[in-house]
Amino acid sequence: MVEKLSDTDIHARLRDLPGWSLQDGKLTREFHFANFVDAFGFMTRAAMVAEKSNHHPEWFNVYNKVKVQLTTHEAKGISERDFALAATMDELAP
Repeated sequence: MVEKLSDTDIHARLRDLPGWSLQDGKLTREFHFANFVDAFGFMTRAAMVAEKSNHHPEWFNVYNKVKVQLTTHEAKGISERDFALAATMDELAP
């Protein structure tokens, strides 16, 4: 079973993820790209990682922006899985 992180742990871990914040109980970030193709390419790369780890983001794309929200439904909150996927998404974004 995946464990929900405490609020203290979440806020401490957020210091290591510039650009990410806590909104509505979810790790949230908006990525900006040069154009739609770059934004969609990022989503494709992130989707491959998410599928492989069986941990899927909530996201919304308009033209060159991708808003991502992460939470672990099984844990009923934010878990280590969310921080791992957030860090990977940071690496995938140009």
